[in-house]
Amino acid sequence: MDILDALILGIVQGLAEYLPISSSGHLEIFREILGLDLNGAESLQFDVMLHVATVLSTIVILWREFWPLCRSFFTFRRDAEFWYVCKILVSCIPIGIVGVFFKDTIESFFGQDLTLVGVCLCVTAILLSFSYFTRTLPQTRGLIAPGSQPRDITFVDAFVIGCAQAVAVLPGLSRSGTTIATGILIGDKREQVAQFSFLMVIIPILGEALLDVKKMFGVEAIDQAAGASTPEIGVAAIVAGFLASFIVGCLACKWMLNIVKKGKLVWFAVYCLVVGLICILKGTNVF
Repeated sequence: MDILDALILGIVQGLAEYLPISSSGHLEIFREILGLDLNGAESLQFDVMLHVATVLSTIVILWREFWPLCRSFFTFRRDAEFWYVCKILVSCIPIGIVGVFFKDTIESFFGQDLTLVGVCLCVTAILLSFSYFTRTLPQTRGLIAPGSQPRDITFVDAFVIGCAQAVAVLPGLSRSGTTIATGILIGDKREQVAQFSFLMVIIPILGEALLDVKKMFGVEAIDQAAGASTPEIGVAAIVAGFLASFIVGCLACKWMLNIVKKGKLVWFAVYCLVVGLICILKGTNVF
């Protein structure tokens, strides 16, 4: 992978992490387009660094919300911000279980043909469409019954949204799309779900990055003694991808927050369906 390839993938990650079109799925698609041949572990490690960049862009864009949460939680104020962080921690439980017990299985899904990506993109399209027609559209037209108005996120809601995030580790299943659609479907406020979706990914992504850093830079003595091959991705390419992902992510984060408020996620469902069908046809060698 050269620097240009890394820049392209960084831009793709920055856009697709926030837009509900699956960053992991689009990274797989663009690797196919660019002719990059990376094994599952190398592919996932590079993806993690790109995700770290978008996590940092989340912190930058949502700094006014992020800083009070940190201050309240680490000073044990037991106020609304403190309990909000507790909900985020609850949402991280499912993805933590998947990361600890199924990491190798997840890695095996990356670097394969595009059939799985296509199927997952179609599932993303279904989720976005279902949440739009059952919740968002009735809300915007004032057709929601008084007893079923959107509510604030509860601890149970946080866990359910966390389960959606754990499933969305599959390439092609949009993390933001899945978590936002799930939150809307269970009756949470759109604006709150979008912000919660962007903040809840910070802990698992940074945790995954810490676990992968020493392996990525080849400083693990055990792996070297065992004769493990060094990654094909150079440091310069990683830096280029990181910066591109961060800058584009800052722009996409602000854009996505406005899109969710306006309730226009259904257009991304159309896009995911079209791209998903193309990926399925490509993966099954139809063309």
